Amino acid sequence: MGAWIFWFEELDSKDNELVGKKCANLGAMRRMGLPVPEGFAISIGLYREFLKGTGLADEIGKLVGPFGDLSTVKVSLLDELSAKIRRAIEQREMPRWMREIIIAHYNRLCERSGTESVSVRSAGVESRPGMFETYLNVKGEDEVVEKVKKVWGSAFTSRALAYRMKMGLPLLGDELGVAVVRMVRALCSGIGFTVDPITGDTSKVIVESNWGLGEGVVSGAESVDRFVLQKESLSILERSIGKKRKAVVPKQSGVAWEEVPEERQGLPSLTDEQLVEVARLARKLEASFGCPQDMEWAIDGQTPFPEGLFLLQTRNAKVCMRVTKSTTERIADMITRRFA
Repeated sequence: MGAWIFWFEELDSKDNELVGKKCANLGAMRRMGLPVPEGFAISIGLYREFLKGTGLADEIGKLVGPFGDLSTVKVSLLDELSAKIRRAIEQREMPRWMREIIIAHYNRLCERSGTESVSVRSAGVESRPGMFETYLNVKGEDEVVEKVKKVWGSAFTSRALAYRMKMGLPLLGDELGVAVVRMVRALCSGIGFTVDPITGDTSKVIVESNWGLGEGVVSGAESVDRFVLQKESLSILERSIGKKRKAVVPKQSGVAWEEVPEERQGLPSLTDEQLVEVARLARKLEASFGCPQDMEWAIDGQTPFPEGLFLLQTRNAKVCMRVTKSTTERIADMITRRFA
């Protein structure tokens, strides 16, 4: 059993190839004693075993076969290819032994965490923010198994296929691990950078937040709060409070966008005390991983602060300095954005 699925505390950053970067980093953070929700990682090996054992590997290979010359592939054909592959993965019955070990870990996680609600997140060997799918507030054995297959299938979204075409990577690349994590009932959540992603300034910590779950920030679909802190002293240098009209919140099952009560829309989603603690953890992540970090966090509204502050993931930060692109690069970018 242990060869296929691992509790986060069994993992470290060196296990990237085994379970994917997100799961490996979650394991590393738990080993550091940082506040990471309980959860387990489904290995990339189990994904491969699913494709091989069910005959999907051969079936997908045949579907991809005609697309040898990627430079001539039309967008409409890419959509069709994606739909066929994802449908095949999602509709294929999972082998009984595989289903049983996933369910056994899920039930044990429910016992350990005191809740049946989890998030099911993709974890590739390479960090590709927003490329693959995440499912929040998933409940029940059947739903967890279904969402694991959907995450595996998201390796073949049109956007993912277009990205691999652009980068000259194999269409069958991006094998995925899966993180199954205890759901945080977030009062507020967001992201934090230990480098300014636009200017490259490493003396600041930048935090963005919104009410509810973090998808309300990372999606870019809604106005958010933005704070800038001096990294060394953690003094607050700038604050910009957005008009936060909508937030992503848990429902009975799954999540949905909901209107924020008008009296809360213009209020800061973080107190100064909470903000400084988020920035302190971001700074600690940078020191532990040895380079600037891009992290996600959430504050559980049902747990007293600071115990309710959790880190949901971290990865090496990228600085988006503006550079001159060739015509070919700009066209490739347009194809990729078509699927964003």
